Amino acid sequence: MADTLYLSLWYPNLRLEALADKLIQVLGAFAAHGGEPSVYAATVWPVDWTEAPVFQQIYGYAERGADPKFTVEAALELLHEDYAYEFQIGWSLWEFEAGSAGQEARGTSSAQDGNLIGRWVREPRLVRVTGYGPLFDEGAYEQDGHIRIDFGSDAPFLEEDAELNVVGARHVEENVRQLVELTAAVEKASGATARLLWSELGESLAQRLAARLGVSN
Repeated sequence: MADTLYLSLWYPNLRLEALADKLIQVLGAFAAHGGEPSVYAATVWPVDWTEAPVFQQIYGYAERGADPKFTVEAALELLHEDYAYEFQIGWSLWEFEAGSAGQEARGTSSAQDGNLIGRWVREPRLVRVTGYGPLFDEGAYEQDGHIRIDFGSDAPFLEEDAELNVVGARHVEENVRQLVELTAAVEKASGATARLLWSELGESLAQRLAARLGVSN
């Protein structure tokens, strides 16, 4: 079953005024590790997730996005201890699309996994990077991190619906390597002193991946 994957980052004695720099550093690390250089959208949430946004700006996708520094500074003009600041950015991974074999194009590779025919497609997915004020949602940062990255579904790191042949295993391995490299890069770039890669259902991605590859081998 697919799960939602998150990365939480914590910083010692972080002042609210320093949150902007940390967000810029985290967002800036994506471009070197399979991500887009521009931010797609920014949203500012007051108090908790049940409230309506007090700021929302859509910058567009890919080349029509906006520079991370510009988007962060614009959003954090509304700097409050009980606000959360969410930024959407693109991050490309290999994903298996069933039933679409027979087409060869840049960024795709055809494969037949057992009786399942399809192709592997590399395209951007939406990732959410959120910075928390210390009082937002009753101090949610203590559990979720001063900054939390929501990667969305963990399916590209497992592809449990496809039998992994040589091509499939290579693409899954590439996705996992990209995740590991990005995780290390955002930690280093932003000076985080603690990080946690976790899932919504509480299952270990590393253990699920080991079991997955063990079955396929």
